[in-house]
Amino acid sequence: MQFRRGWMMMAALLGGGFLAARGLQAPPLVLRSAAAVVQDQATGEVLMQKRGDDPLPIASITKLMTAMVVLDGHPDLHEPITILEEDKDDLRHSRSRLPVGTTLTRGEALLLALMSSENRAAHALGRTSPEGLAAFVAAMNAKAAALGLGNTRFEDPAGLSGGNVSSARDLARIVDQAHHYAQIRVCTTTEETTIQGRRHPIAFHNTNRLLLSPRWHIGLSKTGFIDEAGRCLVMQAELAQRPVLIVLLDSEGRYSRFGDADRIRQWFEGADPAARVRCRVFSDRDRGRRR
Repeated sequence: MQFRRGWMMMAALLGGGFLAARGLQAPPLVLRSAAAVVQDQATGEVLMQKRGDDPLPIASITKLMTAMVVLDGHPDLHEPITILEEDKDDLRHSRSRLPVGTTLTRGEALLLALMSSENRAAHALGRTSPEGLAAFVAAMNAKAAALGLGNTRFEDPAGLSGGNVSSARDLARIVDQAHHYAQIRVCTTTEETTIQGRRHPIAFHNTNRLLLSPRWHIGLSKTGFIDEAGRCLVMQAELAQRPVLIVLLDSEGRYSRFGDADRIRQWFEGADPAARVRCRVFSDRDRGRRR
């Protein structure tokens, strides 16, 4: 299926939105995520957005920035690091499969932080950085500023703080940048791994169930959840033979972010190209200004 350059922004019904161009008969795309962006990675064109510029908590999507800052420092990924008491989550008391005292390599910690969203691994990466944890978080914010991400800020490397916020459009930029790192691509799309714990091997699995589906061709993936952020998912994937960035934030229900991603894929692969035209997608705020 061939597409012309810059063929559209999706005409969609987005959580109470409405078709933006009069007379369009495009099939509706109804998403359960509170905010979303779909962007053509090759051209940068935003194909669809819903509350794309609203700053929202992003939970463990934070770990993509954590990984970039770690790798920007060109660390020895074979260097051993040990999980300490201070790496435990004292804010939300989330569960971890990494007991205090576990020693693993920096590369293994990076893999577990990205693949299984291990909070202790992410915190240990920041804590053991050469300048310490506070400087590491400052470097995360400095990189966000350098990328021009005006709606993004970080307070911790694991994403446990509700103060870690970004917008869907900013996150599309983060996903695009992270996709340039081969190590991040590999870690976020690894389906499972086993590390040697203090007493026995420990198995870990990827938090994105879509990696198991033959219908998806995913180049980068990250999930996130805390109460304030809801269920989140970001991906780089190939849809209808084109590279696409997908950002879904604050999705209702445990599985609806994956359902939203599948609806986007089905829309791309099944919609009539003749119905795809450039149009503006309105948010609920526009209802009072345009009829």
